[in-house]
Amino acid sequence: METDKKIVDFDQLRELRGRSIGRLVWRLKRYMDNFMEPRLHQMGFTDFKTSYLAFLANIEEKGITNNELAKRACVTKQMMSKTVSLLESEGYIHTEKSETDSRSNRIFMNERGFQLLYAVSECMNEAHVKLADIIGEKRFEETLDSLRILADALEKEELDNKTTQP
Repeated sequence: METDKKIVDFDQLRELRGRSIGRLVWRLKRYMDNFMEPRLHQMGFTDFKTSYLAFLANIEEKGITNNELAKRACVTKQMMSKTVSLLESEGYIHTEKSETDSRSNRIFMNERGFQLLYAVSECMNEAHVKLADIIGEKRFEETLDSLRILADALEKEELDNKTTQP
């Protein structure tokens, strides 16, 4: 069986790839991880991995359950249990028995976790200055605002679809 030989326009493919939002976001995420992790290690958080932020950034002041945190971080309950154990052993969080449900624990940030978040904030500010220097402060702020509007709207749509499905 012979297939049709099609001419592929690689210039067009490169242009499509260069404007792919998924690829652009992935490249920026990779840059931010590579920018932040070494700085945080220099600040004394040598055991920290940027993947921990998805978990730590979702802990509320009144604590959060493992199940709630797994939903927010978009991971399985089993993965969340492993991550909670790891973060607790590394001193970023602590758990307490829930006052309302004895079968459940609530997860809280501890002092080292808060110190880490302050260090992350410093690194983010440094990265924002660098990025704003590249495209200008106004354009950078507009980009952040636009990305937030998109992310919020799509997240709301996703939640709405989950609640309306049988």
